[in-house]
Amino acid sequence: MLRRLHPEQPDSFAFTAANRQWAEAQITKYPEGRQASAVIPLLWRAQEQEGWLCRPAIEAVADMLGMAYIRVLEVASFYFMFQLQPVGSIAHIQVCGTTSCMICGAEDLIAVCKEKISAKPHELSADGKLSWEEVECLGSCTNAPMAQIGKDYYEDLTAESFSSIIEDLAAGKVPTPGSQNGRYAAEPLGGLTSLMEHEGDKPKYNASVALAADLGDTIKRIDGTEISILTPWLGKDGKAAANKTSPKPPKAMAPGKPAVRQAAEAKAKETDDQPEILTDARNGKPDNLKLLKGVGPKLEQTLNDLGFFHFDQIAKWTPENVAWVDSRLKFKGRIERDGWIQQAVKLAAGEDTEFAKRAKKDGIYED
Repeated sequence: MLRRLHPEQPDSFAFTAANRQWAEAQITKYPEGRQASAVIPLLWRAQEQEGWLCRPAIEAVADMLGMAYIRVLEVASFYFMFQLQPVGSIAHIQVCGTTSCMICGAEDLIAVCKEKISAKPHELSADGKLSWEEVECLGSCTNAPMAQIGKDYYEDLTAESFSSIIEDLAAGKVPTPGSQNGRYAAEPLGGLTSLMEHEGDKPKYNASVALAADLGDTIKRIDGTEISILTPWLGKDGKAAANKTSPKPPKAMAPGKPAVRQAAEAKAKETDDQPEILTDARNGKPDNLKLLKGVGPKLEQTLNDLGFFHFDQIAKWTPENVAWVDSRLKFKGRIERDGWIQQAVKLAAGEDTEFAKRAKKDGIYED
């Protein structure tokens, strides 16, 4: 299937304040220089906010991650989870049309979509509330035929029950997801044949449906209110927690020096643990710090900005020096985790580490 950007595009896109905060927190999951790994979560969040991915949203995500626009477009156009055209304001319905569902009545469900929503997939209903498409296997074959609406599965469907669900959605109601023929989960249609001793003790819904029912609005898109539970590595307030671990910049930035160097010099006034710092590389020839495992081009630049250009500088770091440097890096603990000092000792002595050998052989980090 050819996937292209929709011909009609909005003029701009911006994350809401809550979603922007969430997106910035997601980026902190990944090592420096690897922020592009957050591209799928950020695209998904943009889609949750707007319902689909427009070009300005794709470009905004690319700008946040420092990626070329085409690279982010490649991701968005490759994965079918991303909608590249407007969808229904209330719900987008995905009907499974693969083997199990097909032989159990998926074609009848698609006929209902054509009748009640639109004649073609990816077209909005007349009132703009609903849209639909046929998708590949959604993994609920035992409860075929089924459809995914929002975040939940609607299973054991018939043309009649599916038609009622669509009518409820159009009327602003939220149908209960899960099996639509009374099955608790995926037990035999005729009822349990084993493990029957606790049959009378089970709750009304299985855990998945119960959670959806408790939320009461399973088709509502993520809006940022759940940020406290989606950034546990930062704490309940993702942004505030991130600020606590970030070095504070000096109040005023003097011209001619990188901001990170000024921050380091200001912090040095408060501590005696500062390691040896140089204003420039000796003889204008810095060592290739990318030969240290865990140091990429961006991190090498940060180290240079802090005043570290040579392996012998890093080889002399004491535990106090390590703490000083670590407090000025965006991702903590990597100095000891990746063994920078041990590597630097060997490299300063003219020896090669295993990582340096591979890097030179593969030409990954050439000078």
